[in-house]
Amino acid sequence: MTNLVPNIAYDYAELAKVSGIELPTPKTEAWKYTRLRDLLDCPYTLCTPSSATGPELPLKADVIHISNGRLVSALPQVAGAEITVIDHVEEKTHHPFAQMNALYLTQGLQITIRRKLSRPLVLNYHMSPNGENGFYHWRNIINCEKDSSAAIIEQFTYEGEVKSCYLANLVNDINIQAGASLQHYKYQNEAFKANHVALHEITIAADGKYESFCLQKGANIARNETEISLNGEGAEAVVNAAYMMNGWATLDTTTNVYHYQPHTKSSQLVKGVVGGTAKGVFQGRIHIAPNAVCTSGTQLHKAMVLSDDAEIDVKPELEIFADDVKCSHGAASGEIDKEQLFYMRSRGIGEEEAKTLLIDAYVTDVINHITDSSVREWFKSLI
Repeated sequence: MTNLVPNIAYDYAELAKVSGIELPTPKTEAWKYTRLRDLLDCPYTLCTPSSATGPELPLKADVIHISNGRLVSALPQVAGAEITVIDHVEEKTHHPFAQMNALYLTQGLQITIRRKLSRPLVLNYHMSPNGENGFYHWRNIINCEKDSSAAIIEQFTYEGEVKSCYLANLVNDINIQAGASLQHYKYQNEAFKANHVALHEITIAADGKYESFCLQKGANIARNETEISLNGEGAEAVVNAAYMMNGWATLDTTTNVYHYQPHTKSSQLVKGVVGGTAKGVFQGRIHIAPNAVCTSGTQLHKAMVLSDDAEIDVKPELEIFADDVKCSHGAASGEIDKEQLFYMRSRGIGEEEAKTLLIDAYVTDVINHITDSSVREWFKSLI
């Protein structure tokens, strides 16, 4: 780890440059829809430690509290899992923000799942800016051993001014061994001028399964990127998401799913609701390797646009190099259904209430795919 000096303001782009890391630009294809200038617009200082913790989830769970990028609670003793703190990693990928994460790591966790966990493990991230433009880098290395099973929930919240500016840069390295399964859920509700960059890199062995759902509601710029490698026969990934914003935010959902072996399966459903001058971005790629026969990959993005100035940018991709596969992708966007709105108003429901009910129903459709009933009900309460 390269040390940073507290109370010193760092230009993030300049920090990357002197570290030999080339950050994306508006000409970088994978980032062309995201306003990177807004993310790199101000100097950041290393987050001041804080003991404040975020809201508890209404679930029976083992909870780890993380505040301003540092652990602030004792690690729970979880039967069937081993959890330790890490303060350095080696980054081998080409992702520039992951390289920054490794070089300037604040802290992180090594989580090993050895068997089926009886209840979810919650990583409760909380930001207490205290008037500073703080930044932190956090990483989790998660290894699900053969035939194990677990649910991990990440929640991101803040306290203080809604226009607080800070940067959270997170990486999850996840390895799912043969026959293991991981349910991975995320709720992101950062401050309106905060920036949130998260990368999830997942490898899945034979008959392993990864199920994820991410709900994004806050931040100035938030990018949730998922890269999945289906490395064994029978491996499966379900990657669903929803985003809701009525302001100036850019909420980016990017997925790359690589089918490397036969009889693998992936599905993606993403729904967005965007108003004001906000922008929703979805980029999804499904890659079928030459020997990955008898695989299936589906991808669907839908968006509800609430204003004339809102923007939706969608880039679905299929790369198929094998025969005997089933693949599809689709994208659609539109306004609130006026016929449904008229019907509800004719039944005595006010216009704003009717719109709210229709939006709730629209987003709930993707939330209903969550297999864990208690987690599913929690997400419904958040919309």
